[in-house]
Amino acid sequence: MSPSPLVLLLTLGAAATVLAEPLRFVDCGSKDGSIQEVNVSPCPTQPCLLHKGTSYSINVTFASKIESQGSKAKVYGEMLHVDIPFPIPEPDGCKSGIQCPIQKGHSYSYLNKLPVKSEYPSIKLIVKWELVDDQDEMLFCWKIPVQITS
Repeated sequence: MSPSPLVLLLTLGAAATVLAEPLRFVDCGSKDGSIQEVNVSPCPTQPCLLHKGTSYSINVTFASKIESQGSKAKVYGEMLHVDIPFPIPEPDGCKSGIQCPIQKGHSYSYLNKLPVKSEYPSIKLIVKWELVDDQDEMLFCWKIPVQITS
């Protein structure tokens, strides 16, 4: 007896989920931490298509090389090598999945949202995401190409 098309479809879907790759990113100066993985959801292909009026989940797994009482996120849209600040709802890393104080040698899962406002222009750019410690040094910094679309 051969499996039904639905069973095959579900099996292929499960296999595709298991084979999902973490996002390819450029490390742009992580000094006090090392990035293990960056996930933007949903972003099945790169550049990430960011639809206006949608919010995207950000999950960064990193290991800290230092002790820090706190952390703060800074997000930019990079165009022609110019960083334009990009507001996010919660810049405090200690309210974004990280248990503070941050301890040297520990791994953390940083979770946040990237809201794409309806009034943003439809353009291609680089998203640059930094998380700085209490000495304003970078725990992590990563960049990915995106395209804002309607």
